[in-house]
Amino acid sequence: MENLLREKKNIPRITYDTMSIPAKMLATCIIMTLAFGMLGALGQVVIHDIIPTFFINGTIGEMAMTTTEHADNPALFSELNAVSDRGDLFSELSPAAAKPANMPFYANEQFVWTLKWTHIHLFGMGMIFIFMGIISLPLNAGSKFRTWLIVLPFVGILIDISAMWLKAFVSPIFFWLHIPGGGVFAVVFGYVSLRALWEMWIKSRPQV
Repeated sequence: MENLLREKKNIPRITYDTMSIPAKMLATCIIMTLAFGMLGALGQVVIHDIIPTFFINGTIGEMAMTTTEHADNPALFSELNAVSDRGDLFSELSPAAAKPANMPFYANEQFVWTLKWTHIHLFGMGMIFIFMGIISLPLNAGSKFRTWLIVLPFVGILIDISAMWLKAFVSPIFFWLHIPGGGVFAVVFGYVSLRALWEMWIKSRPQV
């Protein structure tokens, strides 16, 4: 039994520089597919959330509310208000306005919206970083470091999900939790992707 355990301990760990070409191609295709998906998500956040929140809401939205000439053009007035409300990161709905006193919490429009988007977000981002955790395993790095690379993105996802609930039902100031939450999994995704590609295709194979 002891000899068997010693033999098992001497089994070399699979790393990218020892992988076969088909295995490297599979890992590369996974990384590139997820990278394009992450770029698409980033584009949506910028166009649908950040720009309307920090730019359109501060210019067109104010103009629509303060300029009386828009009241004479109902179509333009409605369009400007729709644009100014679209993608507001601070608060999609006003909880106080969306919840009548006699309505149960689970029928509240804000609760339904938040539940819908957070469970979609949790499943989608969770699956991405399950794949990225698998990509992290063969990295030529220490066990503790690879463990952190696997765990940290899930911590970031939980922070990001918590921000959605907290900003909706506690205070819009919790919007800022999206920055550390999203930043953690974005940085880890970029690091793991670039390092894995480097170890697979650029780093020279060590001489045995």
